[in-house]
Order: sequence, then structure tokens, then C-alpha cells
Amino acid sequence: MYETEPAAAKASTERKPRRLRGHKKGAVTCCVASSTRPGVVASSGEDGCLCWFDLRTKDAMLTIEATNEPVSSICFKAGNEDFVYASAGNEILSFDVRMGSQSKPLETYNYNRDEINQIAVSSKGFLAAADDSGDVKIVNTTQKCLYKRLREAHTSICSTVQFIPWRPWTVITGGLDSKLAVWDFSKGRTLFSIDYGSPELQSGSSSGSAGQCFNPAFVHSVAVSEEGILGGLYKVCAVARGDGAVDIVDLEYELAPAKSKGSSRAGGSTMSSKRTDLGDGSSNQSQGKRIHIDYAMGGHTAAVSCVAFSAFGDKGKFLVSGGNDASVKLWDWSKGFSSETNSNSELVFDIDVKKKVNWLCTAPTDSDNLIVCDTSKVVKVYNFP
Repeated sequence: MYETEPAAAKASTERKPRRLRGHKKGAVTCCVASSTRPGVVASSGEDGCLCWFDLRTKDAMLTIEATNEPVSSICFKAGNEDFVYASAGNEILSFDVRMGSQSKPLETYNYNRDEINQIAVSSKGFLAAADDSGDVKIVNTTQKCLYKRLREAHTSICSTVQFIPWRPWTVITGGLDSKLAVWDFSKGRTLFSIDYGSPELQSGSSSGSAGQCFNPAFVHSVAVSEEGILGGLYKVCAVARGDGAVDIVDLEYELAPAKSKGSSRAGGSTMSSKRTDLGDGSSNQSQGKRIHIDYAMGGHTAAVSCVAFSAFGDKGKFLVSGGNDASVKLWDWSKGFSSETNSNSELVFDIDVKKKVNWLCTAPTDSDNLIVCDTSKVVKVYNFP
């Protein structure tokens, strides 16, 4: 579908985006593509508004003035996208899209003590909210009550949270303490964690880039692959790091019983995108697969703010990353995991988007669409025929 070239041959290119207008002021903070209505995208902004767009038109088909505060995150209710959740301050609000622009919050949850950075919803109706205190609150939206408080894994701001689709009681979090944690939220305990700030992982991932040497490896965003992508071969998460790197972690390897980790599964290709140790930086780390994509491969030169697996092409085949270097990059990442090709993850394209990227998502229609939220009030759509 896409031609690939060596990373060294890739220069940042300019593509003219379509502009979707609906937000009144400030930056667009988040966007999410509908999985049941092709071409429908919802966005949230610092203006406190939620906007719905049909990619066939240029203006918002619906705008809800949700709150007087900036909206930090938005997600659809699993199984019924007529309902949407939005976070503002330390609150989570829910809205029924069918009520139109006059829609008022149907539910309000106030369990977080600090500002919420991201929310996510599971197929079982649980809602997770990561906040500035480092805590994650799990809300049971069916019974409308607090289900669990996840704490003590993060010592700083918890910036991102995602459920793992194929493990319905498992959630993954990342924070500005440079830690990634995977939880059994039914028990409120961590299953494993990775400390990207540990000396072992810092020394193992330096690319020689000044930015990646001196900027902390904060975890800004996590994307989890859907179940069954690429023939069900991969169950992974991608990690957007503050030092400009992107990591892709084999979740099933990490979640497997410790005794199985010494098997040949740890073998495979060697790559410039570095397959390194996983763990918390301790001496008893097991050898597992992790793709490390950095500046040496044509990666970002500043913090990576968002990552997402593509909904177009072979679903999940591509990984999209956006950063504070005002660039968006698309990677053919699975080649780095292949033990047969012995090849590296490849940079497919690199777009100069002019402004820092806040969020992004993909939505296939008649063309392949990459939706970018940056520091402006306009949502931008890049098309690939």
C-alpha cells in the first residue's frame, strides 16, 4: 500500500491538510474516530467544547458547549457511540449526542482529586481517569460508583491510561516519573512496570541525539493494539516518550509467567531500533522484545506527545507518532518484531505539520485519513489516496 525507503532518505515533507472548523478558541486537545460510523470524528478543546465532524464536510456538524473549563480528553462509550465521556478539571462528564447542541451532562463523576489528563473506557463499562496526583480512578459506569483507586506506582503526574482489550481486567498507565505500569485493576495491584528513567534503560537507549540525551524519558502517551491485528501475531503497546523516542513493548511476553521468559521467544532479529531489556531497571530483568525507535532511525527530535495504531491499511500495521518537533511520522513497526525478515522498523512518511502536536487518530473512508490536533483551534486532516 505504501512504498518505504530507508530512514536516512526521508526528509520532512509538506502536505496540505484539510481544515475542520468548530472550536472557538485555544488549542484542540484530543480527537477520537468513530469505529461504527466511518468518517465521523469527535474532538475536544481548551474552549470547553466538544465537536463532531463528518470528514466529507469542513465544518462541525455538532458542537456541544460542555463546560467552562478546558476539556483534556474525550472517548466514546464502548458499544454505544451515541454517548461520549469528557474530562475537564477533576470531573468526568457524559453526554448523549442525540440531544444535539443543547445536550447537558447526563452523569458527572468527581472521584479524582487533581486535574485529569486522560480518560479511557473498557468494553465492560469501566472508565479510567489518570490525574496529576499520579492516581488512576476506575469508575463502574453501570453501577455509577468508584470501583478502584490505583495508586503508588507513579510518583509524579499520571499522564496517560489505556485498557488492554484482550485482557478485560488489565489497564496500562504512564507518567512523568518515566514509568510505565500494567495493572490488574480488579485487585488494584501492578503486574509489571518499566522505569525508562533507570540508568540501565537510559544507557541502553541513547541514540547520540542531544535532545534524547538531555530530555527525560517521560511517558506522555500510550497506545494499545487491538486484539487480532496482523493475524493476531502481535499484542503490543506503543509508548510516546519525552526524550523523543517511541518504544513498542510485547505485552504478552511481559505478562507471561516468569518461568517462560527464558525460552526462545526472547530471540529474534537484531535491529538498530534496539531490542533491549524490559523491566524496572533491576538486575533480574528478563530479556524480551522491545522496539526502540529514536532519532537515529529518523525519529523525533523533541518530546513525542502522542502515538496511535492505524485504522487504515492492514489494521494496526502502521504506527503514527506526533511530537513537539511539529512533525508526524508513520512507521511500519511490525518488521522490527519479525524473526524472519531480520529487518528494522521503517519510517514510511514524515510530515511537517508546523505546530506542536497534541493528539492524533486515524479514520479510513474513501481515503486514508490522519487527523491531527495541534496548538491551534483547527482540526487538520491529511489524506492518503
